[in-house]
Amino acid sequence: MNGVGLDLDQSIDILRAVGEPTRARIIAVLSHGECSVSDLCDILGQSQPRISRHLRLLVDAGVCRRNREGTFAFFSLNDDDESNAACDLIASVVNGFSRHDPVLSADRARLVAVRERRAEAAHQHFAELAGRWDRERSLLTPDDLVEAAIIDVLGPPATPLGAVIDVGTGTGRMIELLSPFADRLVGLDASPSMLRVARANLDRAGIHHAELRQADIFATTIPAHQFDLAIVHQVLHYLDDPDRALVAAADMLAPTGRLLVVDLPRHQIETLRTEHAHRRLGFTDEQLETWFRAAGLQPVSHHLIHPPDGDTTRIAVGLWLAERAV
Repeated sequence: MNGVGLDLDQSIDILRAVGEPTRARIIAVLSHGECSVSDLCDILGQSQPRISRHLRLLVDAGVCRRNREGTFAFFSLNDDDESNAACDLIASVVNGFSRHDPVLSADRARLVAVRERRAEAAHQHFAELAGRWDRERSLLTPDDLVEAAIIDVLGPPATPLGAVIDVGTGTGRMIELLSPFADRLVGLDASPSMLRVARANLDRAGIHHAELRQADIFATTIPAHQFDLAIVHQVLHYLDDPDRALVAAADMLAPTGRLLVVDLPRHQIETLRTEHAHRRLGFTDEQLETWFRAAGLQPVSHHLIHPPDGDTTRIAVGLWLAERAV
């Protein structure tokens, strides 16, 4: 709670918005995670114009939030920190619904079916990329070692991370990894196809509270200074101007926020440039420290995660942690 309640008119607007059968069903569905208009049409068995009209009323009342993703729009219940009292009122309405209500139970069953279809479509897309990804990953330190190091660098396993944003979320793996420790999770990616993969992966992992948004890091509408942690995982080497990306990521951080870069140290594997679209062949500590300071960040630590058993066919992976300069 932010300590500021709603006035009577605001409360009535919210209750009026949700006090209609279709809109009540919509918010019950959205309490299990975000959905597109077409998802909701399938779940509720109603036409697109009717669902869109109800969603517009819910958005106008501050009950729902709309996120554009390519030609699609995804909707979720509003959980904006600026309107905690409204979020609490919405949550109390949803929590008051009986889980045994036959209409809502049928909606939940259709939601499961929609997610299964979504996962299958994403699986087919990812299968086309799997060979290239497998070849690239075979050149790097194994993921399990890197992910264990990420958790270690960010603090003890029980350490709360607060609000986390994953810049260039790709398959959503970092959101899945950090979900047990975060209060809020947002994944950004410029590719609608990759967001479909991420959404399917998170659905499969039972993570339905994360927000996935299509956005270019250089032109995002994410408000500044909202996040306690920003993670940029294997993204910078694809960019012509990674220093600008770090400035943009740093701008998202709260005053005590941290930024973790996971990427490759400087190397000479040209095939990553010619066959895997890497623009940069890794980075030096000096480069990243300079860019951190230019972004208003103070370097904290740097770790190299080496391949096991002295494997010289793989590249180490670097973890660079910085925090807001005081």
